[in-house]
Amino acid sequence: MTDTMTPEQRSRCMAAVKGKNTKPEIKVRKFLFAKGLRYRINNRRLPGCPDIVLPKYRTVIFVDGCFWHGHEGCRSYRLPKTNTDFWRHKINLNIARDYRVNVDLRLLGWRVIRVWECDIKSKNHTECLENLYRQIISKKAKTNYATDENASQLAAEQTSDYGKATLIT
Repeated sequence: MTDTMTPEQRSRCMAAVKGKNTKPEIKVRKFLFAKGLRYRINNRRLPGCPDIVLPKYRTVIFVDGCFWHGHEGCRSYRLPKTNTDFWRHKINLNIARDYRVNVDLRLLGWRVIRVWECDIKSKNHTECLENLYRQIISKKAKTNYATDENASQLAAEQTSDYGKATLIT
């Protein structure tokens, strides 16, 4: 199947994909602000330029898009049928970068929480946001942020297997 757009149209379309201030990110920020949390956004001084930085809690939050960050098992994540090798490589590089950023931030003493776009867009997004809030304000620094078996709403890296990043094959 060939592309139905001209290269100029495709370029304009891809340029419109936002990296900051996306709807899921704004929804998370509004929720946290309503709960009384104050934060900074897109702090370029930290590795990975986190979407939300909560200095008081030494916590950073990334709101990841399911396609761009390779959310396994999500219906929003599906490799395109054309140019598959290119997209697989690009998404694998994103996954590796996310892993490296998580390690760097943890070495600097920050807690890292990753939230998937599909969880914010789902019908039970309030439950996901409440879980996120509880994890932020918890006193003890957890190493595994998704400790509950039902905590699929939050995407947190595994506590073990630091040498094994999950890549798409």
